[in-house]
Amino acid sequence: MKAVILAGGFGTRISEESQFKPKPMLEIGGKPILWHIMKEYSVYGITEFIICAGYKQHVIKEWFSDYFLHTSDITFDFTNGNQMIVHNKHVEPWKVTIVDTGLNTMTGGRVKRIRDYVGNETFLLTYGDAVGDVNMDELIAYHRSHGKIGTVSVYNFGQNKGVLDIAPNGSVNAFREKSDLDGDLINIGFMVFEPQLFDYIDGDATVFEKEPLNRLVAENQLMAYTHRGFWQCMDTLREKQQLEKLWDSGAAPWKLWE
Repeated sequence: MKAVILAGGFGTRISEESQFKPKPMLEIGGKPILWHIMKEYSVYGITEFIICAGYKQHVIKEWFSDYFLHTSDITFDFTNGNQMIVHNKHVEPWKVTIVDTGLNTMTGGRVKRIRDYVGNETFLLTYGDAVGDVNMDELIAYHRSHGKIGTVSVYNFGQNKGVLDIAPNGSVNAFREKSDLDGDLINIGFMVFEPQLFDYIDGDATVFEKEPLNRLVAENQLMAYTHRGFWQCMDTLREKQQLEKLWDSGAAPWKLWE
């Protein structure tokens, strides 16, 4: 099964760093968050990826082109015809297709553009700016069990402040700390779709999270898989620093690989 990763946006909310490279290429522990996401999938034997690139797409292509330079020790022997010797090769069992889906294309349009690379088969879809310990085996099994076109992973992101229970007349009944029961369920990516999804996307101007998903909901073709583990996006510099701190601690919850 192929995994499609949306990696073409401008990343304006973390422009301190995304002005230099696409947000999925911002590093956590010296590796792009895109690499971390792909490693998560690899734990479950998912090793074929289609990356929907756009903004500064050449940076993604160049990083994978020079993968050995980023992950291995290298000897440059200028005395022997400018030979490059790669030591201790760190090779991932990946097949990676990077598609330039356009600079200003919306998320739905980016998905539509990679239709030929996916083919007529079930595929995974996620965003290139968030990590989590989603159990892909359970997610895929759940998707196959209900027979609908799509499954989205949802997560209770909760509140980050204290919570007040207020009576209709305005009096405060209780004040308590946040809990896992507070907050709304949000779409965190890590989705599974049947190829019929492409028929729900009109073109480049289509926002995936609006028309296509709303049509699937209206037709009772979208199901939710509730993730109860760890998940964190990287929308802001503060969130990037939080992920860096977790990684540096040696106990990053999304690191399911050795």
